[in-house]
Amino acid sequence: MISFVFYLAFLLIFVVFAVYAERKTAAFIQNRLGPMEVGPKGILQTVADLLKMLQKEDIRANAVDIVPFLIAPFIVFAAVFCGYSVLPISSEWTGSAISSGVFFLLAIVSLDVLGILMAGWASNNKYSLYGAMRSVAQIVSYEVPLGLSVLCVIIMNGTLNLNQMSALQDGGMLAWNIIRFPILIIPFIIFFIAGLAESNRAPFDLPESESELISGYHTEYSGFRWGMFMLSEYGMMLLISILGAILFFGGWSSPIADMVSGPIWGAFWLLSKALILVFIQMWVRWTFPRLRVDQLMSLSWKYLTPASILMLFVCSLWKLWIMS
Repeated sequence: MISFVFYLAFLLIFVVFAVYAERKTAAFIQNRLGPMEVGPKGILQTVADLLKMLQKEDIRANAVDIVPFLIAPFIVFAAVFCGYSVLPISSEWTGSAISSGVFFLLAIVSLDVLGILMAGWASNNKYSLYGAMRSVAQIVSYEVPLGLSVLCVIIMNGTLNLNQMSALQDGGMLAWNIIRFPILIIPFIIFFIAGLAESNRAPFDLPESESELISGYHTEYSGFRWGMFMLSEYGMMLLISILGAILFFGGWSSPIADMVSGPIWGAFWLLSKALILVFIQMWVRWTFPRLRVDQLMSLSWKYLTPASILMLFVCSLWKLWIMS
């Protein structure tokens, strides 16, 4: 319950500040100012946009399939937020410490595809349907290298429990997986790229590419329901970042051995690492151009998937060598 309340509250606060931070990051990269008018340095601009969004009329086209159209945003958000249930915050706040936590997370989060497909189909709009089909193809394709890169970490740690993984890395920066097992650097790169695609973030934002599909699968949505899709996207960003911090960068452990510990410090270190990864995702979005559809699929099936299979084989040999 503590983990549920913590992550729900943090996610809502995170989205408000992350939207502002992304606008400012984009402005800095593109040599402009970004929001400046509402509040000091524009810090209240996101709050103003949020209030405006919540007051918007819930417009629905006449030809939509009403039931799946209305519930699709909530299915997407529920699938993403359920993934937080197995994420440990600290050594004391362990979340749902089930023995197969990693597999549960990957399985439950993949259900967001159903909500996206429902949204595209129920909108009765060709642009929405094209965006939904793109998203399904993209997410299913990139789940393969993502899962294989996670499997590399599982082999090296010998557990599926995320809390145990964090505990195994407690002891300073030198105990983190990515430093203790340098071979995991390549799986981390694969994990990060596949995570961008899973989040529908640029340069993998083809499902909602505004230059081709207006807004993709949520073209027909407005107001609160459109906000649910945006909340899910930023929630997925944070989820992938926290998972990456746990798998590769020590989770809730501090970078200095024998440092002051406790639930507050554990949460601080975990979220600090995750927010750094979130910033890198924003940096990538405003640096690289969008891929074409054929480039997107080629990157997954021709490069990332073979590379992740090779790294899985190499990690298995490394583990056998260590055990022997």
